[in-house]
Amino acid sequence: MHAKPTFDDAVVHRRIDASEWRDIYVIGDVHGCRATLDRLLERLDPAEADLLVFVGDLVRKGPDSQGVVERVRQMDNAVSVLGNNEAKVLRGDKTLPELTDADHDYIESMPVVLSWEDSMAVHGGIDHRKSLANHSREDLLNMRSLTDSGGYTRPYWFEQRRERPRVFFGHTVLAHPFETDCAVGLDTGCVYGGQLTAYDCTRAEFIAVDPVETHVSRSEDSIVEPTPGFECLAD
Repeated sequence: MHAKPTFDDAVVHRRIDASEWRDIYVIGDVHGCRATLDRLLERLDPAEADLLVFVGDLVRKGPDSQGVVERVRQMDNAVSVLGNNEAKVLRGDKTLPELTDADHDYIESMPVVLSWEDSMAVHGGIDHRKSLANHSREDLLNMRSLTDSGGYTRPYWFEQRRERPRVFFGHTVLAHPFETDCAVGLDTGCVYGGQLTAYDCTRAEFIAVDPVETHVSRSEDSIVEPTPGFECLAD
């Protein structure tokens, strides 16, 4: 039995009972790319007994944010954490007038953290230098670099993480998926012409599809070529 992680009261955390599901697939940032999401779901072909966990940023940058949110919220076996782009919509920093009231309600219901067994999903990341309880909502949405300047500057938290629980994350655009026993990175930039990537937790393998088209250009210095991470310390 794995202990439930403990977060600050301001951080909405939802615990999943993995025993209720045959398999769990974790899916990277979709960013409004409905056609590419449809392609990935066709490839995965999940059964009703399989759970789909999204790492946030369903919306913005791509052409069909409303279609993505609608597709995800209408699946009984799909859940998503809040991404920094959903948070921008909720704050009013960014507007998506095509979203319906039901879409907004769904986004407002997204937890910041989903956890199951000895794993968790957040959008941004976890700073191993402090306890989970000392992470703010903004930390979990935006974590990337361990430097004071943040952004796309090494060292990145996921390359340094050496402890459980295993953290599935998006937010940092990767040239290819990242995997250690301690962290799994899934944002492979489908809106920028990269693949849309999922992780099959039962088979411990990545499944990815090419995008239908490239919607946004991105400079190479903000696409990370991940380096091998540390092995996890013994439990």
